[in-house]
Amino acid sequence: MKTKLTLSNLADVQTECLAVVVLDHNTDKSKDAKPQPQVAAEKTVADAVTEILATGDVAAKPMETTLIHAPRGLKAKRLLLVGGGKEAKFNADELRKIGGTAARFVKSKNLKSFAIAVPERKVNPEVAVQALVEGAFIGDFDPNYYQSDRKDQSLNEVTVVGGPKADQKALQAALEIGRIVGESQNFTRDLVNEPGNKMTPTIMGERAKKMCAEMGLQCEVYGKEKLMELKMGSFWSVSQGSAEPPALIVMRYEPAGAPAEPVLGLVGKGITFDTGGISIKPADGMEKMKYDMAGGAAMIGAMRAIAQLKPNVRVIGIVCAAENMPSGTAQKPGDVQFAMNGKAIEIINTDAEGRLVLADGLCYARQLGCTHLVDAATLTGACVVALGMVNAGIFASDDDFYSRFHAAQKSAGEKFWRLPLDDEYRDMIKSGIADIVNSGGRWGGAVTAAKFLQEFVEDKPWIHLDIAGVAWMEENKPWIAKGPSGIAVRTLVELARSFAKN
Repeated sequence: MKTKLTLSNLADVQTECLAVVVLDHNTDKSKDAKPQPQVAAEKTVADAVTEILATGDVAAKPMETTLIHAPRGLKAKRLLLVGGGKEAKFNADELRKIGGTAARFVKSKNLKSFAIAVPERKVNPEVAVQALVEGAFIGDFDPNYYQSDRKDQSLNEVTVVGGPKADQKALQAALEIGRIVGESQNFTRDLVNEPGNKMTPTIMGERAKKMCAEMGLQCEVYGKEKLMELKMGSFWSVSQGSAEPPALIVMRYEPAGAPAEPVLGLVGKGITFDTGGISIKPADGMEKMKYDMAGGAAMIGAMRAIAQLKPNVRVIGIVCAAENMPSGTAQKPGDVQFAMNGKAIEIINTDAEGRLVLADGLCYARQLGCTHLVDAATLTGACVVALGMVNAGIFASDDDFYSRFHAAQKSAGEKFWRLPLDDEYRDMIKSGIADIVNSGGRWGGAVTAAKFLQEFVEDKPWIHLDIAGVAWMEENKPWIAKGPSGIAVRTLVELARSFAKN
């Protein structure tokens, strides 16, 4: 999808459809308060919608859409009103959803292009432009790849309209950031959306390598021999039951002139299909386990965006890709495996495999010189029980690093909620035969999984993202299709840029 910026009066914009934001300006919080909708746009647009707003048919509820044909006084063929909710609560996060809602609405009308207005006041114009463009790309993604009667409803172009007095250079830069991040989030969603037979560890490595070649990143993809050389027994144990070989994907962004430190390490779980292994999962819903590589896909997508935005900081992305399958060669409950750092792990449950591949990935990131570590994984159902499908879980070993991540998260508009890492939870993963067990049992499952990973980061500032509940949208939303969400890409990109700003 092409993106354009134009600075002009909205009345002069020639387009198939012009989308504008409508906000409820009523500050009365009582139950019976009637909405007071107003368009966040210039007087010409306000005049064009006076009559329909007066009818009470438009309430400005979040993502409510109203289409007006041949709007009076405008050159646009259609005017789309998109609700933004209460004016007092409106922010860039809502604006990103509005961009997606507008894109999906326009697509449903078989239109190929539209324009969307930067709302007057309320949100910083540069932030607004980036959010609108990101939202439009998110809304343009559809997951029905293999339907024989699939109709191409993808958009050709979106135009963002700023006022005639806006700073064109600043807004153009914001538009480019939005485009790069939006495309990269969709790149991640594309990887996650592929079924297990179309996204094996080998194919995942090939896709990462191709992306890196296109974006100017260094990339190496290793197989079983490298795992054996590095003594990655924990990683290898997950893949040993599958006919598909594992892939250790290493992506490097090392700009000339970047300081020696910090080096940001992004480590992703890349289980391209998860049956649970010998501790096999129930059949119901197992088809969705193709998404168990969403953490690894997020790291590939983030590296894609970082390569284009060019922050002055070194970043290394590591994805540990494998299939977790039951067979005569698969590991068994009760087995003991040795991780790269020499720790002995008693396997209690072969379905607790994500932490096994991440353990060696985190060790390797440290060996490569990473000073700050972030891992992302669809790791535990326990995190979904705790937080539902709204927030991802975040665990942090260092408060300063967490504060930096939290600021990046707020800027990116993604939802994470911090969970504890108290020392008492360490007792729950002690083993009677080895150093630790790979499953601490039912209680506090998301925390004990994080405590397991903490055994492999040593003293490095570290953040663990458990994205199990939010990496897959269970239903269509006005701004995003059912399917992969691409969670964490935007925040990871902002995190890398924050290091460069310092």
